[in-house]
Amino acid sequence: MTTTVDSGAVPPPPSKSLSARLLDLLLWGGLAVALAAAFGPAEIGKLPKLLAGSESFNELGAALLNPDFTNWKFLVHKMVETVQIALWGTFIAVFVAVPLGLLAARNITPIWIQQPIRRVLDLIRAVPDLVIGLIFVIIVGLSPLAGVLALAFNTGGVLAKLFSEAVESIDKGPVEGVRATGAVPLQEIVWGVIPQVAPLWTSFALYRFESNARAATVLGLIGAGGIGQTLIESFNSFDYRTVSAIAIVVVITVSLIDLLSQAIRKRLL
Repeated sequence: MTTTVDSGAVPPPPSKSLSARLLDLLLWGGLAVALAAAFGPAEIGKLPKLLAGSESFNELGAALLNPDFTNWKFLVHKMVETVQIALWGTFIAVFVAVPLGLLAARNITPIWIQQPIRRVLDLIRAVPDLVIGLIFVIIVGLSPLAGVLALAFNTGGVLAKLFSEAVESIDKGPVEGVRATGAVPLQEIVWGVIPQVAPLWTSFALYRFESNARAATVLGLIGAGGIGQTLIESFNSFDYRTVSAIAIVVVITVSLIDLLSQAIRKRLL
């Protein structure tokens, strides 16, 4: 005897418990209250002014649509300097993040080492790039080195956090296999951990390099080298056509870096 299954039957949707629904209501209700409370302090009510238009806005818009590439060689040179700052900042950050990431991983180090390292990384990530940049400008002066060190400091904290999370998600099998051969802990890391996380670590580093290429532009505003310094000088002198040209150079450069890093990540993952 055969039985037929009613393919048209639709299973009932999963139902949440009362406590789960109350928690959802509390979370979304709290978000709504926070947004309402921030409406005035954030001056969201002034948004219509953005569309009202003004003489300055019209002047800025006309200039931005007519970029001035007269000094394009200089702009390209400053953009290359910006990329070089990002490159060195990322390289130093990776060099620092590898040991810190391993020390911050729960499955590698004991809690009395791992927790203090994580708190230090939290502190590093909490300080904005511009604040760190200003500190290094005071120490080493107005130079690209200040931008390199600022990027390395912040990016090192971010990458160490990402590296540690990658280590915590590894397969224990290869590590146990290396341990079974009588390897010491350092050999377990080199032969059991690093091969598993290396592609993901490289992907994280490439992504941060993309971000640093943009961040280095902003650091230039405080005299830390790169095209950002030229950008703020153009703004201060109301040379909006040059501002437009700089923006185009930055967008093209960041897009090329993004395409290159995507191609590299596809080969690694």
